[in-house]
Amino acid sequence: MSKFTAGLNPEQRAAVEATRGPLLVLAGAGTGKTRVITHRIAHMLAHGVPASSILAMTFTNKAAGEMKERIAKLAGRKRTEALTVGTFHAFCVKSLRQYGDRVGVRKAFGICDADDQLVAMKQALRELQIPETQIQPKTCLSRVSLLKNQLISAEQCAASSDDWEADIGRAYRRYDESLLASGLLDFDDLLLFMVRLLEDTRTLTEFQKRYKYLLIDEYQDTNGPQYEIVKRIGGKHRNVCVVGDDDQSIYGWRGADVTKILNFEQDFPEAKIVRLETNYRSTAEIIKGANAVIRNNKSRHEKALRAAAGTGDAIVTRKLRDEEMEALFVVQDILHRASEDREPLGEFAILFRTQVQPRLFELQLRQHYVPYNLVGGMSFFDRKEVRDILAFLRLVANPADELSLLRIINTPPRGIGATTVKNALAIAAKQRMPLSEVFARGIEFKELQPNAVREAARLIESLKSLQHLASGSGLVELVKRLVREVRYADEIKRCYSDAATRSKRWEAVNEIMNMAEIHAHHGSEADLTSFLEDVTLNANDDRDEEQTSKDRVTLMTLHSAKGLEFGQVYLVGMEEGILPHIRCIQDGDIDEERRLAYVGITRAKRRLTISYTASRARYGDRLNSLPSRFLYEMLGKKPPAQLIEKAGKALSAAVGGNGKKPAAKKKPPTRNRSKSR
Repeated sequence: MSKFTAGLNPEQRAAVEATRGPLLVLAGAGTGKTRVITHRIAHMLAHGVPASSILAMTFTNKAAGEMKERIAKLAGRKRTEALTVGTFHAFCVKSLRQYGDRVGVRKAFGICDADDQLVAMKQALRELQIPETQIQPKTCLSRVSLLKNQLISAEQCAASSDDWEADIGRAYRRYDESLLASGLLDFDDLLLFMVRLLEDTRTLTEFQKRYKYLLIDEYQDTNGPQYEIVKRIGGKHRNVCVVGDDDQSIYGWRGADVTKILNFEQDFPEAKIVRLETNYRSTAEIIKGANAVIRNNKSRHEKALRAAAGTGDAIVTRKLRDEEMEALFVVQDILHRASEDREPLGEFAILFRTQVQPRLFELQLRQHYVPYNLVGGMSFFDRKEVRDILAFLRLVANPADELSLLRIINTPPRGIGATTVKNALAIAAKQRMPLSEVFARGIEFKELQPNAVREAARLIESLKSLQHLASGSGLVELVKRLVREVRYADEIKRCYSDAATRSKRWEAVNEIMNMAEIHAHHGSEADLTSFLEDVTLNANDDRDEEQTSKDRVTLMTLHSAKGLEFGQVYLVGMEEGILPHIRCIQDGDIDEERRLAYVGITRAKRRLTISYTASRARYGDRLNSLPSRFLYEMLGKKPPAQLIEKAGKALSAAVGGNGKKPAAKKKPPTRNRSKSR
């Protein structure tokens, strides 16, 4: 037994040692998945597999960084230098920088973040004269993202016989055209263009020649393009190891396709299957409850967790009068348990299904002076100052970036009004030229105000004058000079009157300089393009992964809780219409909701408390609540079908039968309504 397999259980050891041929590792919650992955790669390196031939992909930069660090500690840092470990998106960015011109992508492309995507979609809908009352930009953007994740083109969507879907297709096409004209790709495009790149035989051969061993973490979360990337690169040598748990596939709403892990053996009939079923996180009582719920899903790989931690407290269920009493009970119980069990507050988590639920819990936590962290608050990268400075930097790197130019064209104010911008956009569309060129040649267009044009041209030229600092050691100086050149201190003064707030806002600007300083130490590859690339990819992670604190209670959605663990968990609002959600009840799609409940249950290490209410305010009415069918399943009882049906009808009536808030509902004067944050 080698040092890479010592201390592993038989199933973990089997997964580590099976290095040839396709392998499906079904890793249940808390079964040591990360340990298996890192030991497997270290084992391969020790047995002569070149590091350069291994491609390991996961879903967050944080997870990728931790994975590479753990492998380096096991196998030695020098041996692991040539490993390719990263997210799908980071891998695609690197590949498109090198080969993108083969599929029409300029090598200096920029990455469009979520907020800029929304601006681009709003602009596309305006140009198509589709009112926001007909199609909301956020709805359209979500739909387009889902279509891209399903490999459905704008042309296919636009050809739909459904008028609404056809309009989505038209907006999709115009949105893509505007991004490409600005030299931008969104996160979905990174994957799509990588798939197109691999359609080229020469390029595919190069990737297959280099990467002979593939390892994909969280395989249950792969979407259509990610699946194609894995299948194509791994199709020749077939040394493809995928690790995941179909029981924890909870991101179908954003394109993840659970059928990819369920059908792995169809793609690779010779695949070996290893089931990791020993849970090292939770007590036997919690595991028993989790198994009792998830086994009701029909489409799944058969497996049952067993607890290595032994027995503990029974799962606690509490029925409360209403949502206010539920919040009061949970907070008081946390205070009691923290005192009695002598546990830090960071070991306590309140998990909920919907974004409207935490308000009353926050209120009670504040009234009881309990510090807490609500996961999902504003990210550093969403602050105005950060977005402004990054927009300026993107324009230095790519003067054709129309979205960034629109953001800062009059920041701080330089006399360029909305009418000038509107006219300039119309000229750019008509003349088919970048917006920056319209302003540079503004004197030729009578529709534009001369003074405004001069100011815009002066700004564009000042940013171009900084391009010589965009590489190597000049990066930090570039950021400092840019802040001075655009007089960003004036913008801080204009927006914030008191000195304390100004100082706090200026700290965010300084932090960008600090980030540039850190990035500058990356060596010869440390230039403005790579800096913006790292910032954008990490900003996407930052929105998905919030940090918990040792001295604060954590409030978070079930979707955010995946991958985390807490000593004591409160799973609140376990009711029909909440978990499972009313939308899924109406669609008849309960399986993913059951997986969501399973994820919530398995976050708890020592104690799990589940709460539900007798009645709850819904859309201005107070409705009687019914315990979730998942609660009945956990307790080993069959949920009453008639009551489930009755509750479903009542909820459907309350939301107008279509999951939307009814147009005319009066708010009861004595009840509080939760608002979406």
